[in-house]
Amino acid sequence: MSEDMLDRLLEKLDLAQKVRLLSGATTWRTAGEQAVGLREMVTSDGPAGVRGEAWDERLTSALLPSASAIGALWDEDLVEELGGLLASEAVRKGVDVVLAPTLNLHRTPLGGRHFECFSEDPVLTGRTGAALVRGIQAAGVAATAKHYVANDSETGRMHVDVRASERVLREVYLAPFEAVVGAGVWLVMAGYNSVNGATMTASPLLAEPLKGEWGFDGVVVSDWGALRSTLEPALAALDLAMPGPQGPWGASLVRAVRDGHVPERAVDEKVRRLLRLAGRVGALEPHRPPRTPAFGPDDTRTLLRRTVAAGSVLLSNRAALPLDPSALAEVAVIGVHADCPRLQGGGSAGVFPAHVVTPLDGIRARLEGLARVVHVPGPGLGVPPAPLGTDWCGDPRSGRPGVLLRLLDEAGHEIYAEHRLSGRQLEPPVTPAARTVEISALLRPQAAGEWTFGIAGFGRMSLTLGGRTVLDGTFPCTTDDPAVVHVNPPLHTVRATLDTTEPVLLTARRELVPGAGRATVVAAAAPEPEAAAALAEAVRAARDADAVIVVVGTTEHTETEGHDRGGLSLGGHQDELVRAVAAANRRTIAVVNSGGPVELPWRDEVGAVLLTWFPGQEAGAGLADVLFGDSEPGGRLPTTWAAALTDAPVTHAHPVDGRLAYDDGVHIGHRAWLRTGGRPAYWFGHGLGYTTWEYGTVHAPAEVTEGSSFAVLVQVRNTGDRPGREVVQVYLARPESTVERPVRWFAGYAAVHAEAGASASAVVEVPARALRHWSEAEEAWRTEPGTYRVMVGRSAGDLVWSGTVEVRGTR
Repeated sequence: MSEDMLDRLLEKLDLAQKVRLLSGATTWRTAGEQAVGLREMVTSDGPAGVRGEAWDERLTSALLPSASAIGALWDEDLVEELGGLLASEAVRKGVDVVLAPTLNLHRTPLGGRHFECFSEDPVLTGRTGAALVRGIQAAGVAATAKHYVANDSETGRMHVDVRASERVLREVYLAPFEAVVGAGVWLVMAGYNSVNGATMTASPLLAEPLKGEWGFDGVVVSDWGALRSTLEPALAALDLAMPGPQGPWGASLVRAVRDGHVPERAVDEKVRRLLRLAGRVGALEPHRPPRTPAFGPDDTRTLLRRTVAAGSVLLSNRAALPLDPSALAEVAVIGVHADCPRLQGGGSAGVFPAHVVTPLDGIRARLEGLARVVHVPGPGLGVPPAPLGTDWCGDPRSGRPGVLLRLLDEAGHEIYAEHRLSGRQLEPPVTPAARTVEISALLRPQAAGEWTFGIAGFGRMSLTLGGRTVLDGTFPCTTDDPAVVHVNPPLHTVRATLDTTEPVLLTARRELVPGAGRATVVAAAAPEPEAAAALAEAVRAARDADAVIVVVGTTEHTETEGHDRGGLSLGGHQDELVRAVAAANRRTIAVVNSGGPVELPWRDEVGAVLLTWFPGQEAGAGLADVLFGDSEPGGRLPTTWAAALTDAPVTHAHPVDGRLAYDDGVHIGHRAWLRTGGRPAYWFGHGLGYTTWEYGTVHAPAEVTEGSSFAVLVQVRNTGDRPGREVVQVYLARPESTVERPVRWFAGYAAVHAEAGASASAVVEVPARALRHWSEAEEAWRTEPGTYRVMVGRSAGDLVWSGTVEVRGTR
């Protein structure tokens, strides 16, 4: 759309109409304006999938592997395909704007939202994010780069003031955003946090470098509820306040313009950007007609299954993998996560998949007719109870699997009722007369004993079991974090003994009060088995099996939006479980189901360690492909993993007096490990396949001119007996630099495929920006002339070649 056309549209709007466009019309929609043929634009959370406008478990979505799994792909073509799938899901759900990708970094292993971020490294994050943006926007759906900027931990995230130098921001935390702006992203989301004293919705960083130096011509949108004042964001470069219609702009902004506090040209510039976005997504007349999703169900399952295998990282392998199905008579599959895996992280990005292939499902399907599969869950995880579902709950009115949701008026009379599939209700269809939400279920307990029941939400809540009140209290809301208020309110639990397996009615009620959100969660958990007996059962199964697959991982309570992690332990008896079954059977494969780093104290005691991240809906199908050699585990670590939290060089995520100092500077991730001289369990870039590789000749230029890119050509040969994929990585160093530098830093990669015994050439492009640094004195990028080391290898800690390149200055 031409700038002249945008000007003509602007001329049709008065001040009030223009300002109305700058706040959301609803939680998920922007405002429309008939005078210029503008329809509402629909937004939806990402990147795990596209949920749409409603938190409704009946409205299902394709569930992708977590962003950390996508970061482990090191495959931009595949990432673009996944972006195309997100766009297809957006088209299916009538969504114009996908709120993804997340470009914040894995600064500390304790970050609670690791699963939603790609990597510890700004280069890898930028390349992966740019590929996802290209894939989404190729279909005419807008992508959103978030959360701008330095929103890298969850503790105090609504108000934390991150302190970082301009150089650190430019070289590390802003770099991924610069990369996706270069890829043409259409929206950037300003985070809740502040940077160097300015809240991001009013930060000067929105103007420079984002809109000025980088030339970003899209919309800067606030994170939901991040806008807290009128003047400062209006004078800054924020364009759109979400959600709406209530908020700090509206009539207050109109008055500020009329009183001369905000120039109308500032409002015009914001509206111009919003109209430009509308033109891009087909929201201006003539409106784009409805489109057909590019991915059908079979295409979706195939792509997601392939992605599980491609992102799985084989951390170690003592000839245990791949398993030969024809040589197996009995396989023991052990662990709670084998049958109840963690498929996605907790928080606002969650979606409801139509189906799930668990690890146990996938293994059973692959071995059907070939081997007997025995599942033993082992000890319980010791976590709070899970929301009611359809497995052992029934709607007390219809008898159908699930729960009954009712809305009651002030007198307790029913004004609305419907059957639902889950005890987790985040947006029940509340009417003005509603005063109470009630969720009830007829429990069909599988075992007698001491059960745990819970209810989550804010305000007055109660639980009754078989007509007996077991919990009743008032729980005030003490936070303004929307992830807590609207998605993950605290769960209040009580234990009660069921002395029968006969059905019993469980009823939960929550009074609706202003400011307490609409989320209500009702949960229950059966008695956990005695740990020693459960461990003994697992050991017996392991001892009798030809191979053991033990699946361990984190839970919704340890990796979620709104909270950072308290440690890296798997928790419960999981470490003890792995050690016990590994001692009973040398052919034990440990499958790790987590979104971010965890401690693996038994990693040298098992036959293989395979990391599957939060793998999405096709978890078990992709896992079986890897375990039995139908696919090679293709992933490489996007983040360095410590052997123990105490070894990690950067762990602090907690603000002090409201401030979080990025004292680590440019030394993030593997750079921090190199500076301290520590040795992690697994380096950034590490990952094994099912073949072996030999590195041959390396060609790199002896000399380049400042401001020029260069290529590193690496010959590799597949020395194994299977085809495979190798990810060749290039790192740089400047030992005699006059400015502080990392010991070495990641500069680029290229992946190659080769048949057994064949050779391949990897060409790694090193961009000119990889050599430069930000000069705070000159407020500009500068490249030091002189000698740089060029290193080639398989990870940040496994380098097989080193040479030098001389950089000639132009000044």
